[in-house]
Amino acid sequence: MVVRRSPPLLWPALVFAAMGYVYLSRLNAAGLLGPDEPRYASIAREMARSGDWITPRLWGRPWFEKPALLYWMSAAGFRLHLGPELAPRLPVALVALAFLGFYWWILRREFGPRPAAYAVVMLATSLGWIGFSQVGATDLPMTAAFSAAMLLALPWIGKGERRCLPLVGGLLGLAVLAKGLVPVVLAAPLMISPLLDGRGPEKLARWRSLFDPRVLAAFLVVALPWYVLCYLRNGRPFVEVFFWQQQFQRFGSPALQHVQPWWFYIPVLLAGLLPWTPLALLISPRRNWQEPRRRFLLLWVVFGLAFFSLAVNKLPGYVLPLLPALCALAGIGIAEGEGAGPAAAPALAGSGVLLLAFPFAGQTLPQAVASGLSHAGLLREGLVRLEPALPLALIAGALVWWLARRGRHAAGFAIVALCAASGYVYLKFTALPQVDAAASGRGLWRQVQGRRDQTCIDTLNRDFRYGLNYYAETPLPDCSAEPRPFAIRQGAGQTAGVVLSRRK
Repeated sequence: MVVRRSPPLLWPALVFAAMGYVYLSRLNAAGLLGPDEPRYASIAREMARSGDWITPRLWGRPWFEKPALLYWMSAAGFRLHLGPELAPRLPVALVALAFLGFYWWILRREFGPRPAAYAVVMLATSLGWIGFSQVGATDLPMTAAFSAAMLLALPWIGKGERRCLPLVGGLLGLAVLAKGLVPVVLAAPLMISPLLDGRGPEKLARWRSLFDPRVLAAFLVVALPWYVLCYLRNGRPFVEVFFWQQQFQRFGSPALQHVQPWWFYIPVLLAGLLPWTPLALLISPRRNWQEPRRRFLLLWVVFGLAFFSLAVNKLPGYVLPLLPALCALAGIGIAEGEGAGPAAAPALAGSGVLLLAFPFAGQTLPQAVASGLSHAGLLREGLVRLEPALPLALIAGALVWWLARRGRHAAGFAIVALCAASGYVYLKFTALPQVDAAASGRGLWRQVQGRRDQTCIDTLNRDFRYGLNYYAETPLPDCSAEPRPFAIRQGAGQTAGVVLSRRK
């Protein structure tokens, strides 16, 4: 009897097709959220309309908070008439998917098909990666460019192959074009790793190859032109705002009001791995330290976590560049666990139980986006409401544990991955419409649209204000400066509503 095997690329193709649906469906189910997404989209729309691809402008004024890469991506979406939500979000989602394809290819080449398959599915279904792929912000484009550069350095780390180093330089330049100087600092493991292997002259020769003229030229050709042109157009204000305020003060000054304790990123990084957080326990520092490429991945995570923890200002998206290395190490760990009998069973079972994160998010996400997870006991209420889903999560965990104990790690892993992907689709259809109503300026604009010339803003938090102005395209005035018959007022923690202003 002849057993026909599936072509070697069939299963990866099916997985990527399924993830394509998860990532690309219902990108416009909610309007733009928070202060950053509508602000970046407004800058990109103005760039597309004006044809000025050098100076970012918000409502006609130069805005130097971020470099130009995200604006260019979104502006291309506006030029293609993708719509107010798809223009800023679709390019980011496509970058996320493209990186997953590259991630699978490079890990398969370096570590084999099984570690690569585990790692790419973990990253693709992790809360951090898929969450930031759905918003038009700078975090994921920078992470994709930076991580691609670091991963392309693996052949050089492991065997001294230099062919890809110019491309490494070019991708690091692209990361600098996405978010400034941070990727250069995060790339420190590239310079540390060669000094940990071989003899003195060999170490020095390996280290010097990073500064080959072709590598530096590739970096500068990609990163430098926009910075030079923007400086020539705008002079000293560009240097003061972009470099001093947004790069150096963001690291050490509390003036930007994102101050968090030193340990802030530990739970953030573990939450970003959900539902795969328990698999981090399979990462063995001692075993990974013995092999150069795995040591490089470990340094990537440890150095990045230490650097961001030292910074005064902290935001969750900052540690996104650590997820690809973390998932790669965890993927290697579970692949090794397959040969060690039931060693990986408890971690996989824990991932099954953590599928509870999806019904919890369905209960709390709209209000959490609108007013914060800790508002009015939201965390406690969400946990109480999980009681009906708890038996199902325990059953899933027990099934995954039973499969892993019998050596069927891949089957247990696949169950968790399928449930996680289904959970994201569930959230898109159930939670996002509520998020749109509770936290997006799009619904507020629909109320105002028919009488915008008669409406002013009395009290409105900046999240709603940036979103409202994005959809209005021209900012609405403050009632104190330009009184009008209708005023927008918002109570603390409440959705904005349009009410008739009182006449004195």
